[in-house]
Amino acid sequence: MKQFLHSVWRCSLLLLVTAGSCITSFGQNTESSSFFEAGISMGPSNFLGDLGGNAGKGTKFIKDNNFPMTRFIFGAYLTYQPNEWLGFRLAVNRGTIGGDDAIIKGKGGYEEARKYRNSDFRSRITEAMILAEIYPTVFLEGDPTDVWGRLRPYLAIGAGIFHFNPQGTDPKSGAWVDLKPLHTEGEGFAEYPGRKEYKLTQVNIPMGIGAKYFLSESMNLSLEILHRTTFTDYIDDVSTSYIDPASFYAHMPLAQAQLAERMANKSGNNGATTPYAPGMKRGTATNNDAYFSVNVKFGFRLGRGGNDYSSTRCPVRF
Repeated sequence: MKQFLHSVWRCSLLLLVTAGSCITSFGQNTESSSFFEAGISMGPSNFLGDLGGNAGKGTKFIKDNNFPMTRFIFGAYLTYQPNEWLGFRLAVNRGTIGGDDAIIKGKGGYEEARKYRNSDFRSRITEAMILAEIYPTVFLEGDPTDVWGRLRPYLAIGAGIFHFNPQGTDPKSGAWVDLKPLHTEGEGFAEYPGRKEYKLTQVNIPMGIGAKYFLSESMNLSLEILHRTTFTDYIDDVSTSYIDPASFYAHMPLAQAQLAERMANKSGNNGATTPYAPGMKRGTATNNDAYFSVNVKFGFRLGRGGNDYSSTRCPVRF
C-alpha cells in the first residue's frame, strides 16, 4: 500500500504538470474567458481528535489545537475557472499529523484523564480532493488599478479521499510501531462484535477560507485555512474503551500480543499507581477526528481564451 500511494503521488504530480502544459497551449487558441491555474502549496498541519488537546473537555474544533504537535503538509493543484468568481480545484497533498497526551497542561479538569491516558500517535497523510472556490468580492470590485483590487478573499468547499496509518511509540523500546495490526481496542475480535476493523483510506470534507493576492496577471499568492471533517474516529487509533488484554493473546502470537498490550494501555507508564482497567473509557467515539492546515499557495495562470483582457473584470490590469 505504501508503494502504491507513492506511485499515486508521483503520477498525480506528473499529470498536473502535463495537463498544465497541454492546457496552456489550448488556452492560447480558444475564444473564451475561462482559464486554468496550477500551483504548489505548503504549510503547517494539525490534528484535532482524541489524543492531546487542552484544558477542559476535548473537542474537535481549533480550541483543542496543540501547537507543539504542528507538522507540515505539501501539495500541488490545478484549478479550472470558467469565470473570475468561480473555480474548481483538483489538489493532491502529502504531510504528517500527530497527537500526544504528554504535552497536555493539566489544570485539574477533564483534561487530566487524557493526560493520565499517556498515549501518542503520528500518521502520514496522503490526500486528493476536489473543491469549489467562490470569490464573492469580484462583483464589488471597482477601479482595477487600485492595489486593493488585487486582493480576493474566497470560500472553498469540496470532497476528498485520504490515506493514513497511525503509529505510536513503544514504551519499552521507544520505537514507532504501526497500530492498526495490533487491534488495540479489539477491532475485529469476536469478543467485541460492535467494533469493526477500520479502513486506512477514508473520505473527508474539506472546507475553508482564503485570500488570493495577484502579483501580476499570471502570478498570485494565497493564504488559506482548510479544515477537513472526516468520517472516522481512528486516525489516532483511539475511539472507545480499554479491552481485556487476554483478548490479544487469544488472537495473536505471543510477541505481537505483548506489544499490543503495551500499546493499548500506556496509563501505567507515567508513574500511575492504578492504570486504567478494561472497560474504562479510552476515547470518545461520538466525535470523529479532524485535521486542518494553513497553506501558502503559489499559483500561475496557464492560459485564458481571447486576447482582450479589458473585456473581463480581472483585478490586476496595470
